[in-house]
Amino acid sequence: MERLKVTNLPAASPLRPSRRALLGGLASLIAMPGMALAEQSGHESPLEALTRSQAVREWQQKFDAGDTSRYERIKSDLPLLSPDTVAAMESMIPRLQEVVSRGGWPQVQSKSKLKIGSRSEAVQILRQRLVVSGDMPAEQLRTGYRDTYDSYVDAAVRRFQVRHGLRPDGIVDQTVLDVMNVTADVRLRQLETNLIRIRSMSGFLGDRYVFLNIPAAELEMVEQGRVVERHNAVVGKIDRQTPVLSSQIREINFHPYWHVPVSIIRKDLIPKMQTEPDYLAKNHIRIYDQRGQEVAPESIDWNSEQAMQYRFRQDPGGDNAMSTVKVTFPNTHDVYMHDTPFKDLFGDNNRFYSSGCMRIQNIQGLVTWLLRDSGWTPQQVEDALRNGQRLDAKLKGSVPVYTNYITAWATREGVIHFRDDIYNRDGVGMLVAQE
Repeated sequence: MERLKVTNLPAASPLRPSRRALLGGLASLIAMPGMALAEQSGHESPLEALTRSQAVREWQQKFDAGDTSRYERIKSDLPLLSPDTVAAMESMIPRLQEVVSRGGWPQVQSKSKLKIGSRSEAVQILRQRLVVSGDMPAEQLRTGYRDTYDSYVDAAVRRFQVRHGLRPDGIVDQTVLDVMNVTADVRLRQLETNLIRIRSMSGFLGDRYVFLNIPAAELEMVEQGRVVERHNAVVGKIDRQTPVLSSQIREINFHPYWHVPVSIIRKDLIPKMQTEPDYLAKNHIRIYDQRGQEVAPESIDWNSEQAMQYRFRQDPGGDNAMSTVKVTFPNTHDVYMHDTPFKDLFGDNNRFYSSGCMRIQNIQGLVTWLLRDSGWTPQQVEDALRNGQRLDAKLKGSVPVYTNYITAWATREGVIHFRDDIYNRDGVGMLVAQE
């Protein structure tokens, strides 16, 4: 974006030298040397892609051009479970310790949303907060009007949002404020706790494997030591948690039946049938006894535990809870990965909706990658997903799959990521998820 030459604008009053030195010093502690520079690889960064499509949202006066290309790519192809991640975290912990020793970062309070064009004292505090965490270069404290939310602030907020798994829209609402106001000492403890978890899994996990990070609700497809694709996921609710596990993916089920888990029969289907007697019929769910004979819903007393004696199975089709495909791997928790008819959920900040299984965005890409060495072409996968026919495809060689609970990590570029402690295993607690 072209930088505008501005004249006849009132100069911003300078910060006191001690405050400027403090903020500059704190920022330098957690910002790696390349933190404020764009990579020269020719690839568009996530922040560039986000801001390019919204470049017209520049503040009317246009006293700056908010050059977001100065920010590095903060999504790395480094697998989260790797020795490089461990090394990156070990190098960042002392920097965050120093930030804590100097008082941490300021708390930002605002009764209204902050966005492009907002002007208030809260924006000044916001700038300072972003500088201390390395999301904004310290020199931009002295650029333009310090109390105005300009495009420099917008770019820094988007960077912060990406680092914390939030929708990068550049708007500071109450959710963003809650995440931003988690103190530096809490974030330090979070980073130290997760370093132990990642160390325990940083050995050889396979030439190619699938890893799903539960708090991030994100899946990595890893091959030859690099991430080839990432996919958003929907994972378990707080009371129906997705488990930590390791297994082997052996089979893909196209247009599968859905065998309703016992927990869902008790917690969902029985209460539904008490108020909506046609619920099973509308959702194409059939009931079977122990001999495999279909049972009529009206023959069951839904105000008792009688339904727990039967098996419930949903027919394949558009209403099926797994939609078009299921990724199967043996485990004692009876969970799996699958498609979903509710695709809109993948865009949420809060993606904790399931009963423990993992719904995968753009699952076609995952299935194509898994079946690549089993004689399946991308076109064959697409045809199988479209034709609606039941089909089970065995993998030629099983692919390892892992899930774990990682709420903080760092990349080799010196970028620290944090996620909500959705299941309260770090002692930090949920922020976004409490919505």
